[in-house]
Parts: sequence; C-alpha cells; structure tokens
Amino acid sequence: MNENKVIFAGAGPGDPDLMTIKSMNALKTADLIIYAGSLVPKAVLCWKGEDTETKSSAGMDLHQIIDTIKTYHANGKRIVRLHTGDPSLYGAIFEQMRELEKSNIPYEVIPGVTAAFAASSKMNMEYTLPEVTQTLILTRISGRTPVPESEDLEKLASHQASMAIYLSIGHARKVQEILEKHYGKDSLCAVAYKVSHPEEKIFYTKIKRLVKTCADNEITRHALIIVGKSVEASVKTDAILKSKLYDSTFSHGYRSADK
Repeated sequence: MNENKVIFAGAGPGDPDLMTIKSMNALKTADLIIYAGSLVPKAVLCWKGEDTETKSSAGMDLHQIIDTIKTYHANGKRIVRLHTGDPSLYGAIFEQMRELEKSNIPYEVIPGVTAAFAASSKMNMEYTLPEVTQTLILTRISGRTPVPESEDLEKLASHQASMAIYLSIGHARKVQEILEKHYGKDSLCAVAYKVSHPEEKIFYTKIKRLVKTCADNEITRHALIIVGKSVEASVKTDAILKSKLYDSTFSHGYRSADK
C-alpha cells in the first residue's frame, strides 16, 4: 500500500497569513493542489511550491475529484485537497474521505480558521460572555440543501444564543423574519462579507433592516449573518462583563481569592 497521505487542508477565511503553518507546509511540498476554486481565493496559493500543479474543483463533480486524486496518488504524487475555512464545516469532505477509503488511499485532515472566528476577531467580539451567553451555534438556513427538522433555524433561534449563520444570504428575508421573532426587530446583528479578504466589509444593522442592508450593499453571497447579545456588547463602549476566571474574589485551582 502507498503510504503517501492525501492532505485535506483548511485554507482559512481568505487571508494567506491566517492559514495554519501545517497547512502552509503541506502546500509548499505538494505536487498537486486541488482547491475549491469557487470559494478559496487564489491568494492563499502563494504558499505553494514553485513546481506545484494546481487544479480548481469548481467545475468538478465527486468522481472527477476522486479520479484525479487516484491518478496522481498512483504515480506517487503528494496531493493537497484545499478547502475554505475549516474543512470539517460545510466542506463536503466526508464523502471524499469515504471514497478514498474504498481505494485504500490514506489521508489526513489539517484544521483551519473558519469565517465565524475571523469575523469575531475583526469585530473585537467574544461570542461567549459571562452570565450573558455561553453557547455559539454555527448553522445555515434550509435551502437547496435541506437541514434536519430538529435543526431548523426557527428552533435554533429560540435559544437566543450567539449564532453565526453560514450560506444563507440568498434567503435573507426568511432569516430576518425568524431572527425578528426570537431576538427582536431592534436587536443588532452583523453581516460579515468576505472577512479577511481585501474586499472585507462588516455591516452592523438592526435585524429589521437586515434585508435592506444586504440589498443596499449588494451582498448576495460570501457573507455570514451574526446575531446575539455578543454583537450588541461588542459595540457598546460602556458594556462591562467580567468573568470569574480573573475575578480577584473568586478562587480556583491556581489562585486563592483575596480576603
């Protein structure tokens, strides 16, 4: 068996400097990079080796991708399958890995920075605020790709947790209606467009103006909708929320409380 592993690597949110060192090194030593061309910006390919071949999978189906991998792997080539963000989140890698297993082709997955975390860093926001919100939901609305009934956005929004909604800008009106009901029309949300790309834009808007904000700024794809009390807290200069971790009156395993 050829022990040369196919690498599924996270490209991060777009900025080449936000790719992990491990993924960067994989690109440098690859003979072939198959990248998700509709999402992964070519800028991240700056880390590839001088003689590395690249192929966009934008026009490929699953069998074409796997056949390409098989052909190059059989010739002893080092292959990187480059996905946007983190491969495990909306990366469709599960089906690819299963196909490789059928052919006894070994593989390895390298994680990456997902857009929700790139967005929070640019927004100077913490998703989990002490005694305010301790849950972050990463989800999408049901569209051409349905979601399980138990994970319907209506049900998830009822928790009023911090939420980053992927792949849903095309259904902004439906998202707005659901968020208005559970978070309130006048609550703040954010639309994070192409975070960490040169074209990056972050728009803060009341939920009742979500659709208008997207339309006014011609945001039709490549954006997250972020909602929850953490968004509002991030723009309130008078918001002071202290954790127990650094509270001088709180004891834990590494520090005794002040008397």
